[in-house]
Amino acid sequence: MTHSASHTHQAQEHHHPPVDPRRWAALAFICVAQFMLVLDVTVVNVALPDMAADLRLDRATLTWVVTAYTLCFGGLMLLGGRLADALGARRTLLVGLALFTAASLITGLAQNAAALLGGRIAQGVGAALLSPAALSIVTTTFHGTERNKALGVWAAIGGSGAAAGVLIGGALTDGPGWQWVFYINVPIGLMVLAALPTLVPARTPQPARLDIPGALLVTAGTGSLIYGLVEAGDAGWGDADTLLPLAAAVVLYTGFAAVERVSRVPLMDLRMFTRRPVLAGAFLMLMATALLIAYFFLGSVYLQHIRGFSPLKTGLLFLPAAVATGLGAHLTSRLIGRVGSRGVAVAGMAIAGLGSVPLTQLSAEGSVYASLLPGFVVASFGLGTVFVTATTTALGMIDHHEAGLASGVVNTFHEVGGSIGVAAVSTIAASGIESGSVGGFTNAFTVCALTAAAGAAVALGLVPRGKPQMSGGPHVH
Repeated sequence: MTHSASHTHQAQEHHHPPVDPRRWAALAFICVAQFMLVLDVTVVNVALPDMAADLRLDRATLTWVVTAYTLCFGGLMLLGGRLADALGARRTLLVGLALFTAASLITGLAQNAAALLGGRIAQGVGAALLSPAALSIVTTTFHGTERNKALGVWAAIGGSGAAAGVLIGGALTDGPGWQWVFYINVPIGLMVLAALPTLVPARTPQPARLDIPGALLVTAGTGSLIYGLVEAGDAGWGDADTLLPLAAAVVLYTGFAAVERVSRVPLMDLRMFTRRPVLAGAFLMLMATALLIAYFFLGSVYLQHIRGFSPLKTGLLFLPAAVATGLGAHLTSRLIGRVGSRGVAVAGMAIAGLGSVPLTQLSAEGSVYASLLPGFVVASFGLGTVFVTATTTALGMIDHHEAGLASGVVNTFHEVGGSIGVAAVSTIAASGIESGSVGGFTNAFTVCALTAAAGAAVALGLVPRGKPQMSGGPHVH
């Protein structure tokens, strides 16, 4: 994606740190900005029922509150990386952060569905500009062993953001109100905007062509796919309102593939999908993110809508699951070099499937601490192992010079997977979300269990044997 500059300035730096003494302070502020982006994927989940009550949102709109952000974040991220090369990483980061901060204020002030979704879309565009530019600055500011440490901090931010999101979302929604899950970004964003120009030096941008048609086609294709999936919950799978957007998605994706093949500077080099490690990594990332974000979405609505939990109590209940995700990721990062990608991927998906089984038996009365919580924790642990396996397989089993391209593919599937997962389970659980019956939720969790089992079977054939060799540290947010 934006890692090409990382091959320079590597000599003579094992004993002499880079001249810029501000680099660690810059990393701290960049990581704060990235933390806000990751937080905004999960922070809204716990606030959804309160948003729906205040703004009279239906199930479809509630689904779009989650998916609009991740759709724009993922769909435009590769274009954001190219803009960072063309306009300069610092400038692109500051524009993205300013847009994200302003959009957070607009979203918090929203009095209707249109303003809320408009704010979420603008947040996603800001995130797509900010995140790749921030990672580019990290990889070009640090060198040698320092770079591995800096990238390790960056990766840890991604893992902790999901855990913090459910807790912060619950505390803010229960306290000052759901609007504050967005307002909290404003003072933090302004602080980072004020600090970064003094800490990050401007660099001469590289001349670069932009594949804007490709970015628009892939984002519109995914948007059309999600629209069709959401509509199926109300109209049914055979209705024209469902089939036409799904057909349009196929046409748009086909157009994207055609544009990428003839473009001199394609947004996504489709030949990367002929590399088995990259294809396997993209598949695993799509599955893991789709399932994890789906669990948070379903669990939040079930606990508050069916069981009457407060937002804070819901956030606290999710916290062990979020910690389990981080624990699974941490153990896998130490284990995968000894066991190999295939065994860890299959085991991780199988554990996620087993953890989903208790969730298929939820009721309106039984103890959530004996059924939902253990299932969530086990499934999240399994998915945590899959996240790391996806990244290390895609980046550790290919040539070093292709790592940037592979990273862009995997990061895109990370965000888009969340959008597709929420849209799919929202449709399956439609009856439960709208009428308050538990059956819709158990049906959705049953599909999650079967999807995880199918993912384990596919991983057995798709993920290469062998042990990945990571040389540059993790690249995924």
